[in-house]
Amino acid sequence: MKLYGSYTSPFVRHCRMALMSSGQVFEFVETDQASSAMHSPTKRVPFLQDNDTFLTDSSAILFYIRQQAGQDYLASPAELDIFCMVNTALDSTVNLFFLEKDGVDIHNVAYTQRQAARIVSSLAQFEQLTLSDSAPYSDAELRLACYLDWGLFRQRINIENCPNLQRFLAGIATYPPFAATKPPQ
Repeated sequence: MKLYGSYTSPFVRHCRMALMSSGQVFEFVETDQASSAMHSPTKRVPFLQDNDTFLTDSSAILFYIRQQAGQDYLASPAELDIFCMVNTALDSTVNLFFLEKDGVDIHNVAYTQRQAARIVSSLAQFEQLTLSDSAPYSDAELRLACYLDWGLFRQRINIENCPNLQRFLAGIATYPPFAATKPPQ
């Protein structure tokens, strides 16, 4: 099994954690934008190759990893909803990050202002969640942790006024798969 991606991608990080925690043997292949554009129809990471199985979205990859390991994946509609909400916030945050890198003034465009507002309201909602204090963590919680850590790493979010999220992130930082997949500084 080969997982292709970058060390900094929160989507890739979640897949790497799932593979590590499931005990499956895999090879991580670091891939840049040019390579992912050539090898994946979505032109992004992660993508996974396992014999005849080729998957191009982290959600499908996670489902596959959990299925191969006989583990649950998004065990309830409520967990799925949180996972999807995190993905929405993550997509908005990543889009703003890349738009700004490309020189777009994200503060003067109505569309990007709506994306920024979505991030703020999502963080407020995440602050209200009841989150685990220790492993095992659900895939919704793992996705949230990947988002929060990436957002702080890229200086895209602020959780100074979110003590629940700060506590959660501090706790999961000691979870071995999370610690082992931390992007290089």
